[in-house]
Amino acid sequence: MSSSLVSDGILNFATQFSFYSGFITFGFGVIGNTLNLLIFIQLKLFRTSGCAFYITIESISNLIYFCFNITITILPLIYGNAAIGNSNALCKIKYIVGQTCALIPFSMICFSAVDQFFSTNHRFHLRQMCTLKFGRYFAFIFICFVIIHSIALGSSYNVQPTLGCVLSNYVAVQYSTYFFYPVLGGFLPIVTASLFSILAYRNVRHIVRRQLPIVRRKLDKQITAMVLMRVIAFVCLLVPYITYRIYAINFPIPPSMPMPFAIGRLFQAIFSCINLINYFISFYIFIIFSPRFRRQMKLVLVKKCWQRWKYWCCSINNRIEPFNIEPRNLEVESVESI
Repeated sequence: MSSSLVSDGILNFATQFSFYSGFITFGFGVIGNTLNLLIFIQLKLFRTSGCAFYITIESISNLIYFCFNITITILPLIYGNAAIGNSNALCKIKYIVGQTCALIPFSMICFSAVDQFFSTNHRFHLRQMCTLKFGRYFAFIFICFVIIHSIALGSSYNVQPTLGCVLSNYVAVQYSTYFFYPVLGGFLPIVTASLFSILAYRNVRHIVRRQLPIVRRKLDKQITAMVLMRVIAFVCLLVPYITYRIYAINFPIPPSMPMPFAIGRLFQAIFSCINLINYFISFYIFIIFSPRFRRQMKLVLVKKCWQRWKYWCCSINNRIEPFNIEPRNLEVESVESI
């Protein structure tokens, strides 16, 4: 078998892998992030938690990213690979949106770990520093910074005839190689999230000594454990992708080298799939490792959403004698602390 046939086969497999993995992760991502939003928005228990606020922002950003990712997967099927691959505008937009939706969840994971450390600290003045109002302002400022940064860096991407959509500016290449991927998108969030999640877990182990309501102690223990497991998955999934991106930026492979190009595309498809897992795995980690979160999900889906849907249907079918669910809702809210 000739090397051209082998390279064509590898390239075809990489294309198919990217296509089908994109749709699979889209399905898991939409379901997981939507359920995350429902649970953290519907339950009053989470509405005053800064950590829950950061997880909500992360889920919204993830949903935007998955919708965008599935769009750029479908567009080549409609207009053809050549038309999409040669578009400078689409090349820039792809990386601007991708970097924005990558940095926001990563930063929210770090913020949630930092928030848990301060909110579970035994020192009162440290707990007072991390308020929900402050968290909202800080998150808004950082999101604006991420958008501006992504526009500035994404504008340096251009379509080159032999290499495709790559960084064409030498300064941008050096910045991505030595700061953006290894520091801003790698070392900094990994160290920050890991350090503060471990410190928060250490705080929670001694939380029983503090005079706190039992509902607050249970909530702190639950969220801290959830954040710790999320950070572990975040680190394990991020390191391989960051390593690959640093290599790919510095050593782009032209299509004129069929075999290395095909192998490079295969690695790109695999590492991109690993990276996509980071954008939907939080909900499934919470479900697996937190029995309390499973009960809260059941509470939201069965007692809240299902009751409201029944009420909506009953109000359409019988407008003369509507079904009142307010007492039921009060019962539902009373068991949120379980």
